[in-house]
Amino acid sequence: MIIIITSQTKDLDSQPNPQFGRTPYFIKYDLESDEWEALENPAQKEPGGAGIAAAQFVIDNNAKAVVSGRFGPNAHDVLRTAGVELLTFDANCTSIKQVIKSYKEGSLTKG
Repeated sequence: MIIIITSQTKDLDSQPNPQFGRTPYFIKYDLESDEWEALENPAQKEPGGAGIAAAQFVIDNNAKAVVSGRFGPNAHDVLRTAGVELLTFDANCTSIKQVIKSYKEGSLTKG
């Protein structure tokens, strides 16, 4: 199963990014193989509609769940309609590794 996490930089030690649509990077993580890759957010610099464009990017990358600090209403609607689970992290998640661990433990908040 693929999850996508909003990230400040391109590695697992990065701080998770609280913004969904304007996050610089997404970490695409495969829970079955523990393989991952950093993806630049193509919607980051959109003048408008960044949340919708980022949501479509997540869907196009076959994510079953997406984790961020918060989601705008348009992104929320697009992701929900596509059947993608939305989750939020809290202040205890200081790295992408911690977000992944929290996901596996089931301790993230449903968005």
